[in-house]
Amino acid sequence: MTISETAAKIRSGELKAVDLAAEHLKAAHTTGKELNAFITVIDQAIERAKQIDEMVARGEDPGVLAGIPCTVKDVIMTKDIRTTASSRLLENFIAPYSATAVERIEAAGAVIIGKTNSDPFAFGGSGENSGFGPALNPLDRERVPGGSSSGAAAAQAAGIGMFALGTDTGGSVRQPSAFVGVTGFKPTYGRNSRYGLIAMASSFDTVGVLGNSVEDVALVEEVLAGKDSNDATTYDMPVPAYSRDLKESVSGLRIAVPEEYFSEGIEPLVEQRVEEALEKYRKAGATVERVSLPILKYAIAMYYVLVPSEISSNMARYDGVRFGHKDFADYDENLRKTRGAYMEDEVKRRVMIGTYALSAGYADQFYNTALKVRVKLTKEIETVFKSYDLIAGPTAPSVAFKLGELVNNLLQMYLSDIYTVTANLTGCPAISIPCGMGAGDMPVGLQLMAKRFDEQTLFNAAHFYQTSR
Repeated sequence: MTISETAAKIRSGELKAVDLAAEHLKAAHTTGKELNAFITVIDQAIERAKQIDEMVARGEDPGVLAGIPCTVKDVIMTKDIRTTASSRLLENFIAPYSATAVERIEAAGAVIIGKTNSDPFAFGGSGENSGFGPALNPLDRERVPGGSSSGAAAAQAAGIGMFALGTDTGGSVRQPSAFVGVTGFKPTYGRNSRYGLIAMASSFDTVGVLGNSVEDVALVEEVLAGKDSNDATTYDMPVPAYSRDLKESVSGLRIAVPEEYFSEGIEPLVEQRVEEALEKYRKAGATVERVSLPILKYAIAMYYVLVPSEISSNMARYDGVRFGHKDFADYDENLRKTRGAYMEDEVKRRVMIGTYALSAGYADQFYNTALKVRVKLTKEIETVFKSYDLIAGPTAPSVAFKLGELVNNLLQMYLSDIYTVTANLTGCPAISIPCGMGAGDMPVGLQLMAKRFDEQTLFNAAHFYQTSR
């Protein structure tokens, strides 16, 4: 059943929230443990589910997500529950407050059953960097589930939780969704609040949603979206009824497909499946045309200058005084030794890259130049959207790769985000939907991107693909 159908049964009393929560908690403790998908399983979710059932018994409406079990990536704060950012640096940190995203889904009746594993502080594209070990792909446990929202994707694909909150800084919801064959959505930057999100790169980070269908994801986004007084980057704009306004027709839709998405490095079956998906749109009356955007070849370089630079700034707070371990009395010794002992290698690597890019003598050469090119990229994407409704292409250049396959090939690892980073650089909304199987009988993702705040067109087009025959 969809989330809407399930919540309706709970509100009518036909289905008990406590029974549903118990079922998903059992799966989290068994399959979830085997997949290493969770950092913390929240057994007190049973009490929360009982409260939902009691509200129903009193004739009260718990909300549109009444009793729906879900998971939350462990870089999103949950009050009085361990929030580790999947790093040993914060392994004992108990969040003093909840993120706005968490407060909104709980106010709508959702039941959070666990905090999911990820790359530490969301630094990574495979889940292999986690301080608590990698999550496994439920479709092939010798493969990664993608990253950094690795545990969220693994749990979702394994049927644990009916939706998942993840974060997307350069594709960290969409790429893992493609790798495990679920739907992954990143909203317009500023659409969802970042308050209570452990920051990676503040001008890129967004809270996104993983789900079983576009309809489910659209419903959750209705709950998440909107102005938040705790986050000055959010916009005070009306939130459409995304899930209720879904359309299944794409006649007249204009879709641009960048030539640069199909250059060297894409797996043949990935290209074939994406082309087959685009043909489906053509046959349904959409205009699908190739365009050239040469600036896209600089997107990954821009991303890996700007994001580590912001990381370098955001990670300064983890000094063993305000956050992290306090193993030594002397500040300098504590700073040096706790970071050395508890920061994962990928965390150190990105901090060092960012510090270098911001250092005297290099800031103009790297950081400031990347900022200028980011502005140019944004303008060129805006120009495309004057003639087209969507930009389409693969979500990732390959299917999920084997565990350990790219550990010693960081350039290839970083290139797995080559198609997704543009949406974060420009602030545009984007979605990944499964579009068939590739090499090794693993899922392939189709990515659609729309202009800022045009999530409805994005949802409509993706919903058409999922519901058409």
